[in-house]
Amino acid sequence: MTDLKSKADALKDKGNQELKQNHFEKAVEFYTEAIGLKPNPIYYSNRAQAQIKLENYGLAIADATSAIELDPSYLKAYYRRAVATFAILDYKKAKLDVKIVLSKVPNDPNSKKLAAEIDQIIKKIAFERAIAVDEKESVIQELDFNAIQLENDYDGAPLEIEVTGKGQDRQLSVDVTQEYLQQMIQRFKNGKKLPKKHAFALVAAANEVFKNENSLVEFGFDRNNSQEEALPDTVKTITICGDTHGQFYDVLNIFESFGNVGPDHVYLFNGDFVDRGSWSCEVAFLLFTLKLLYPKFFYLNRGNHETNSMNKVYGFEDECKYKYGERLFTCFSEAFNSLPYATLIGQEYLVMHGGLFSDDKKTLQDIRNIKRVPNRQPPNEGVEMELLWTDPQVMPGRSPSKRGVGIQFGPDITYRFCRSNNLKAIIRSHEVRMGGYEEEHDGKLITVFSAPNYCDTQGNLGAVVNLTFDEKKEYKIDFKTFKEVPHPDIKPMAYTNSGGF
Repeated sequence: MTDLKSKADALKDKGNQELKQNHFEKAVEFYTEAIGLKPNPIYYSNRAQAQIKLENYGLAIADATSAIELDPSYLKAYYRRAVATFAILDYKKAKLDVKIVLSKVPNDPNSKKLAAEIDQIIKKIAFERAIAVDEKESVIQELDFNAIQLENDYDGAPLEIEVTGKGQDRQLSVDVTQEYLQQMIQRFKNGKKLPKKHAFALVAAANEVFKNENSLVEFGFDRNNSQEEALPDTVKTITICGDTHGQFYDVLNIFESFGNVGPDHVYLFNGDFVDRGSWSCEVAFLLFTLKLLYPKFFYLNRGNHETNSMNKVYGFEDECKYKYGERLFTCFSEAFNSLPYATLIGQEYLVMHGGLFSDDKKTLQDIRNIKRVPNRQPPNEGVEMELLWTDPQVMPGRSPSKRGVGIQFGPDITYRFCRSNNLKAIIRSHEVRMGGYEEEHDGKLITVFSAPNYCDTQGNLGAVVNLTFDEKKEYKIDFKTFKEVPHPDIKPMAYTNSGGF
């Protein structure tokens, strides 16, 4: 028995070393081996910590619970379970676990910090509910651009703003130029902000464009398919990017490495362009401006981080408030509500942020039927939630999500959906892949992640998916990977008190 414990402890020690080096998946493997030899609350709790780093919050909660069941006095497990439940926005359960820790060690700094963050968010939510107006009402429609003064020190390119009509019939457009785009990028590189008037105008104008797109955007290379919008003959490549999470300099590197948006090159960014990274505003403004400049060559899908609940915890709301004020965040929120949920390319490749559904009866038509307008946040269940949240798994069938939100779906689910909807494959994002991408489910499902060295800790590559068209009018897939590029020394989530677990 002693020898078995010694072997298990040695495996735990190896897991600890991997955890310190940010090799989280390897750490999980060592902890799992240790648990297999001799279950121990420390092994479970340490594996919970590795799962937290991998954002597998559902698995982390399960491990911390197992540790508590083995030793109800093991406080570190309560803390880690609180971290994981907080991360999936279950504030009440998180608060209960933190209270248990603080009842025994009232001065524990990590628990005190987490308790304060939970209380702050709970109070913020209660306050917002108390003053809330009907979410269908438009803050953007109420903006008075004549009353927003341009800062005196702004020396960049002009932005022509035109407002016509009144009330619900009001239309806004901005005249974005390539010169304006390039000067915007340089301003951001220099650590400068946009004038608030421009910031509001870009978000408002982009919102108008998003509202006029369908919940399922459909386009492709021209082959006389009446169900989709045909791209011009000039288009040679469609590039699909996964999560970029406020990593502005890495987003710039995508265009520098693989080509700029334009009549020969279409881009689709597949959600989660904000939160985590400390340049989320800059990334959002860049992508919105590209949409205004190239509306038929640049597309955005919504991710699970383009939602209010995630923005409160993972940094974007606080970054917006710090850089531009609370009202701009409210406008961003409204624009996120107008984003499409998925894109169908060539009637063959379905691109969404998360994944497939808990019901085999769901089809492409259910995505087309999603009602985004008037202004509304995604519900906590159903097609919208699953498009944003679900993940693939190796085994057949469906199972509870390792995240604690949504479900996981197996290769048989992917195969049946592709067969019934005449798809070649599904392209999704939502999860770090160390090589930047992964072909899964017998090639029927592709995960692409475009934030290299995610949060400055993961060490992963970034990747994009390129679709081209051959002489037989068949789609061809190619993968491109890239490393992170240097950025100013500003840590992830620098503008928020949230832990960013």
